[in-house]
Amino acid sequence: MEEDKLKKEISLLGAFSTVMGTVIGAGVFFKVATVTKESGSASITLLAWFVGGLLTLCAGLTSAELATAIPKTGGAVKYIEYTYGKLWGFLLGWAQMLIYFPANIAALSIIFSTQLINLFHLKISWLIPIAMIVGFSVTGINLLGTKVASRFQSVSLVLKLIPIFLIIVVGLFKGSGETVSFIPSTLSNHSAFSRFSGALFATLFAYDGWLGVGAVAGEMKRPEKDLPKAIFSGLLFITVVYVVINYVFLKTLPIEALSGNENAASDVANVLFGEVGGKIVTLGILLSVYGALNGYTMTGIRVPYALAKENLIPGSQWLSRLSKHTKVPYIAALVQIGIAFIMINLGSFDLLTDMLVFVIWLFSVMIFFAVFILRKREPELNRPYKVPLYPIIPLLAILGGVFILGVTLLTQTMLALTGILITATGIPIFFIQKKYRVETENN
Repeated sequence: MEEDKLKKEISLLGAFSTVMGTVIGAGVFFKVATVTKESGSASITLLAWFVGGLLTLCAGLTSAELATAIPKTGGAVKYIEYTYGKLWGFLLGWAQMLIYFPANIAALSIIFSTQLINLFHLKISWLIPIAMIVGFSVTGINLLGTKVASRFQSVSLVLKLIPIFLIIVVGLFKGSGETVSFIPSTLSNHSAFSRFSGALFATLFAYDGWLGVGAVAGEMKRPEKDLPKAIFSGLLFITVVYVVINYVFLKTLPIEALSGNENAASDVANVLFGEVGGKIVTLGILLSVYGALNGYTMTGIRVPYALAKENLIPGSQWLSRLSKHTKVPYIAALVQIGIAFIMINLGSFDLLTDMLVFVIWLFSVMIFFAVFILRKREPELNRPYKVPLYPIIPLLAILGGVFILGVTLLTQTMLALTGILITATGIPIFFIQKKYRVETENN
């Protein structure tokens, strides 16, 4: 029935804003500390940001073929399910519902709270309460409806670009910290390659979020045309911005001042604009984080809704409910923020981001392989968009994804295994729920 359907209200600008607004958030400002610490040099830092963007662009262009061929609410869950079967699609949705989206919301809420405390010199005891208030307030915006959340995303995108633009423009002319070369002298020795690997992995949280736009494809007016445009243009612009703003960071402060410094972006702003100007720019940075929170919240609540519509998870009869007037899956939204609240109390920014990067890339590699599988299995499938330079770009995406998974397994084995274990808990849930559905239908 019509009242049970999500509204098709998202335009090209809304999709572009979701890509840009979700990706550009905390990472561009706060992962610089980890990237510079891992790299140990300005040139390796910039190379890591460039390669991270190139890899993400290949991934986005590859997944867009599936997004336009299978433009359903649920996004990547539907691509995996269509290609590999319901169990695998369910496991991705399960991982997104329990780890990926709540961890993103928790991590961004924590970093927002941390920076707010530093900016206004509040007591550290306020960290958790502020983070929870911030997370819930964004959920409240989304409960007002898809149109409101999408418009807020567009507005916040414009506003969040202001501090980035100011830092870049002023920093290019005023910065004088590090002599920066875009090309490393060598990556041939083991130490340099190891530093590059760690730095590249650290950039991926800053580039994360592009896959989530596929989750709202079912609510887009023209997904077959607008979705690939939004992904390509959004990720290309983001890559340029990330490389240039990190060049400015390195030009403004020596790498020793950036390495491991979670307040690096604020320190750069203070150098460029003075103490008062720095605080104003820091407020803009906080707005950037808040906009990213909105993007993850908006796309995240569609995943449990899509699973619940097919009665794949316990409590599907409630999670599939839409609010009467706004047509938003409100119970799914409340469950998502509830899981995020648990993570806010248990996790840390880097721990949460590293876990979610591994889990999502595990399934991303499956998505890249799915393009090859479906090209061979269903050549007649309607593909309004086909990935350019096939098969080169999908192969680059696969190689990059395998590299990321390998680095994580070698350097953070327990973290990777924890992500796999949580995802695997969905297997018994899937079969129990399947048995329940059969018994219900028979009765």
